[in-house]
Amino acid sequence: MVRLVCVVYLVGLVNETNQKDQKDERNQWEELMGRIKVIRLIGGAVLWLAMVSPGLSAETFKVAVMDQQMVIEQSKAGKRALEELKSYSMARQKIVNADEQELKELQDAIQGEKLTDSVKQEKQAQLQVKVEAYQRRVADFRREVQQKQREMVIDYSKKIQSAAQAVGEKSGYDAIIDKGAEAAVKIVIYHQPALDLTNQVVKEFDRQNK
Repeated sequence: MVRLVCVVYLVGLVNETNQKDQKDERNQWEELMGRIKVIRLIGGAVLWLAMVSPGLSAETFKVAVMDQQMVIEQSKAGKRALEELKSYSMARQKIVNADEQELKELQDAIQGEKLTDSVKQEKQAQLQVKVEAYQRRVADFRREVQQKQREMVIDYSKKIQSAAQAVGEKSGYDAIIDKGAEAAVKIVIYHQPALDLTNQVVKEFDRQNK
């Protein structure tokens, strides 16, 4: 009886782990944007320091704004990257789903069939081993996806910076700052529409990352 309770508890852990994994997948984009918020805050601090520098005056310092999130969402290169991240995650989710089905079938066999005590104990031991292997695989896959996210953030932050720099130099701006979003930290409270270079950065971003 104690052994069966342990098996049920382990299967409960499987379901809980899967729910967390599905939640992580749904929140992939939110997590990605959360990391980019740090870049926004740094950008705002750099802009403020530049504006109060004694060597610059309000008449000579030209500032524009952009939206990093929109660059990723609207650019062809950004959409490709997000789709690759989704495919990377889904490929691992399919393996996890197959493992879950195997665990469910083994659990049903233990609960539904009339087994001798020795056979039942053997199947329960098999289920326990498989559950532990499943949990290790889920943890490994989660770390892999998170690492992939981190690599994407680092890579695309540099690419967005390169595109923004090219647009800023061509248009004669001293600085381009991420204006932030309502759901995050809104760095820029007001700006004239003409100062928003997001569309130009999207085009330059795609040009540099075909």
